[in-house]
Amino acid sequence: MSIRFRRSLHALLPTIALLVSSSEAAASTINQNASWTIDRAGTSTKYRSVAYGDSIYAGFNGSVTSAAKFSAPTVNAEYLSAQWGTDIESVRRTKSGAVAEDVYNNKIVAERSYMQASNTRVVTFEMCGNDGLQARSSFKSQTGTCNYSGLTAAESNCKKYVTAAMDYINANAYAGVKLKVVSNLHYPGYAVDNVQSSCTDATTGTTVKMQDKFLPALARMNFMMCDVARQKGFMCADNFAQYMGADYDSNGDGRIDADALRYVSGESEASYVSRITSTLRSTIRDANTHFVSSSSSYDYIQSDDTHPTYNGSTVSSGLFGSSTGSGAPRYTTISGGKNPIWNQYGHERIGWAVSTYNPATP
Repeated sequence: MSIRFRRSLHALLPTIALLVSSSEAAASTINQNASWTIDRAGTSTKYRSVAYGDSIYAGFNGSVTSAAKFSAPTVNAEYLSAQWGTDIESVRRTKSGAVAEDVYNNKIVAERSYMQASNTRVVTFEMCGNDGLQARSSFKSQTGTCNYSGLTAAESNCKKYVTAAMDYINANAYAGVKLKVVSNLHYPGYAVDNVQSSCTDATTGTTVKMQDKFLPALARMNFMMCDVARQKGFMCADNFAQYMGADYDSNGDGRIDADALRYVSGESEASYVSRITSTLRSTIRDANTHFVSSSSSYDYIQSDDTHPTYNGSTVSSGLFGSSTGSGAPRYTTISGGKNPIWNQYGHERIGWAVSTYNPATP
């Protein structure tokens, strides 16, 4: 290692330490962009799928220099390639740690050229996770009388910028785009939040169970994303249902838990929130233990209790630049719309959820 490089690395260490220690998405942010092409044998036709977002779409893995190669957007690109029989370029323009306003202004708007390319066929985005995480972190540190304004602000900002993002994508994406998708939020740390707050409610004079306070706020944000999507020509990948509900019927109501938890197009906010926070509350499970049957489960969340698990290797993405590369698909054919590991990793599950809306042809 040269002296110059050692000095440069030494200068970066405080930033790296701050970012790595901020697993709950504090104010620190870092661009984590990547482009990976699913290079399919026997074709030279290539279409593009563009994904904007924060650390979830980035494939954050605790590193500020690398990210998961097969994060959710690239997983979906593999489904597209199998379905269309073409190469698919998965472009990720993401910023780990970014709140919704930051994703909107500095990714979707500032980097609109990526979705304006004439070979773009899919545009997808996710945001608001860091708004929620920062509000939750602030609330957890409170003593005295509880102040709920941070949670209210997170909901308000989420609605403002999700709506703005859809309007902007509708106005600026290439006219030939066939699919636009928003991904909503899972609940990281659901089990950890099953404790009382350190502050007391002004009305009751008692502490509140944090899970009981955060779940309704998250439900309202998720409902808003899916309902605004319905109104603006977007599809909604319901990651909350995919992560937090089992892949079997645990309560005997005749429906697989993950399906029962999903947003229903056209339902009211009151109906959705009641279903999530009351009617089906007993079926919600922490995504660290996602049950695919009554006796088998997979861990969807990394050790930071926030970011999704993933399959395969990593690509350069972060402080030292971003990757542009290509490789053969992991699965040349995908039977029944699900690859063999579709429900074994967090990123595989999001990628599959987005893929369920893929158009039959480009």
